[in-house]
Amino acid sequence: MSFENEPICALATTNGVGAIAVIRASGKDAINLVNPFFSKDLTTQKSHTIHFGVLSDSNGKAIDEVLISIFEQGKSFTGEESVEISCHGSNFIQQEILNVLTSSGFRLAEPGEFTKRAFMNGKLDLSQAEAVADLIASQSKQAHEIALKQLRGTFSSQLKELREKLIHFASLIELELDFSEEDVEFADRTQLKKLVADVLKMVNRLAESFKLGNALKNGVPVAIVGAPNTGKSTLLNQLLGENRAIVSNIAGTTRDVIEETLNIDGILFRLIDTAGIREGAEEIEAMGIERSFEKIEQASIVLCLADASNQSSIDEVKNWQAELEQKYTDKKILLVANKIDLDWRINEEHSISAKNGIGIDSLKQKLVDLVVGSFDIQNETIVSNARHYEALIKSAEALEKVSIDLENGTTGDFIALDIRAAMRSLGNITGEIEIDRDILGTIFERFCIGK
Repeated sequence: MSFENEPICALATTNGVGAIAVIRASGKDAINLVNPFFSKDLTTQKSHTIHFGVLSDSNGKAIDEVLISIFEQGKSFTGEESVEISCHGSNFIQQEILNVLTSSGFRLAEPGEFTKRAFMNGKLDLSQAEAVADLIASQSKQAHEIALKQLRGTFSSQLKELREKLIHFASLIELELDFSEEDVEFADRTQLKKLVADVLKMVNRLAESFKLGNALKNGVPVAIVGAPNTGKSTLLNQLLGENRAIVSNIAGTTRDVIEETLNIDGILFRLIDTAGIREGAEEIEAMGIERSFEKIEQASIVLCLADASNQSSIDEVKNWQAELEQKYTDKKILLVANKIDLDWRINEEHSISAKNGIGIDSLKQKLVDLVVGSFDIQNETIVSNARHYEALIKSAEALEKVSIDLENGTTGDFIALDIRAAMRSLGNITGEIEIDRDILGTIFERFCIGK
């Protein structure tokens, strides 16, 4: 991508037939370039106004009746002079308008180029620019809110505050270096230790939130496992509120995995009903069981279903739970005793009747609690971007070195280097320091064309 003010254009709405479509154009003289093809003089109109008229081709032949919005330089999303054309959603009309624009001096935009120009022109910092893509891709309320907070600069403001604290002390330490021969100490080491400890705590908290943020962004995979006839498919149907999976008293009915999505409190869960795990299964059923183990590998939460009316089933599943917890320390393994309608004496923590809907609301709340943990989604900054997470980890590592340096009485020049490394990592997130063009290209190429 070039960083110049070269005029670009693209379809901003989804490609295909619809009631309306929006074509975006931005760059030097964008209004003047569109003006000759419109039935109204746009050059005399104020910014942020919308105008109805006919858009024609270079031969004066009408293409469509359209609405055109105009934005002066510095007052648009990109920071450049911009035009947005709302037309009817015919593929033919869309292409004809794009042909007119490209023939008049615009070129077709590359993926994410409008947002990249907004970043290069200082309308957004880098983390806000990345939030645009996350906002478009959000599939749940919580994913939407995380992206919206980031777009509004909540995360950026927090990072700016952290960097400013580090900059203050870094400058004092580097000032000491200028007076090294006089053995002058400008930076109080006790205060610096406290500052580093406070900043490190905040950086670690942000880094720890990534697991939650990534789950909210991409959905939480939940595998429902157990022996045949423990009610896995019935539980899936009860959670979804519809008969998605076949339910039968015949063991081995589910021979393949079934995946569905469920939204609980704005969190997207990807429920996976697996084939019942048992010894001696025939060939096709055995293939389903093999896939069940694959889904356990991929899941963040595993619900181990037991038959509450059968003590041996509960004992067996408790053994499974212990084995899975030992093998997968990063997964949440939950024993769920089903069929309490057949035996009310059972006293497991998560006891349900999938058939009658008993305990389902409590199980849903438990799923939410397992995902959210100790985080306050509404009031805390939640990190959902892997690049941000990696930068936070690097910053934390540098701050750990500063802490060790201070304890060991290391000279100021080494302390200053580590503080600068921490600041640089935080600055990488927002783009406050110079970012490699290859990295920028990688960030913006995942955007859709038109954004």
